[in-house]
Amino acid sequence: MTVKKDTSAGRVRRAEILKKRSQKYVLKLYVAGANRKSAEAIRNITEICDKHLKGRYKLEIIDIHQAPVMLQGAQIIAAPTLIRKFPLPLKRLIGSMANQDKVLMGLDLRPLL
Repeated sequence: MTVKKDTSAGRVRRAEILKKRSQKYVLKLYVAGANRKSAEAIRNITEICDKHLKGRYKLEIIDIHQAPVMLQGAQIIAAPTLIRKFPLPLKRLIGSMANQDKVLMGLDLRPLL
């Protein structure tokens, strides 16, 4: 039987995992009208959030055609664009959000061990 020593590094890693599991996310998804690409991005990011951030996220969906004033200061160059406002640092993802692995990597959401 092997007894694993509780090292300082092990305690720090466990604390990081617990902190990450309780971390709240604030996301903004910018879409361009009611088209197939926008609907796909909304569906994809909602599914990802429900699966990986259940109860720990706020997702605001902004249609740049309906609310162009919301673009001020957002530096949106293409749609759909997902912005992770919190936790810092701010992150931007552009595209359909169809590749779940890339979205998870972009949001810095890796499977917790």
